[in-house]
Amino acid sequence: MKLYIKYMVSLRCKMLVKSELEKLGITFASVDLGMVEVHDNLTEEQLKEFGENLKKSGLELLDDKKNILVEMIKAVIIEMIHYSDEVPQVNDSDYISEKLNYDYTYLSNTFSEVKGMTIQQYIIHHKIERVKELLLYDELSLTEIAYKLHYSSVAHLSNQFKKITGLTPSYFKTLKDKRIRHLEDL
Repeated sequence: MKLYIKYMVSLRCKMLVKSELEKLGITFASVDLGMVEVHDNLTEEQLKEFGENLKKSGLELLDDKKNILVEMIKAVIIEMIHYSDEVPQVNDSDYISEKLNYDYTYLSNTFSEVKGMTIQQYIIHHKIERVKELLLYDELSLTEIAYKLHYSSVAHLSNQFKKITGLTPSYFKTLKDKRIRHLEDL
């Protein structure tokens, strides 16, 4: 039996869900971003209790097919941008379509209907968040970050970064340096 969970976007969320399953004595085959596969069908009471426990932690058990599909799309995007080190060999739309075995037009229309934004806008926002994270780590150059996140050029990354944040990537880095210096002065 597969269960779909909204707002499950990090490794910490996966650990929390595993913990809740174990507390309830529910055996599971896998826990992935946005989805849990349990060995047996759950009773209504187990589902209700599991759902209530998840809500206490800010997660939500899904039962609507469109919302489930949107959460699956989000999980693929988050995995692709935040947790994968390999550059996809196909464009984002083909990658998502292949992963979920759905026509991209259907995925895109459903996502836009439920989220009020396009899949591409969602991808851009996550890429910019990942760029910020990588800039703060200060381990990769902007060129390496652009390659890692599948940008066509550093200029493209920089333009998109400025459009979303209002800052250039280099200025964003200097803000981090200034913040660190201020903390040292305390």
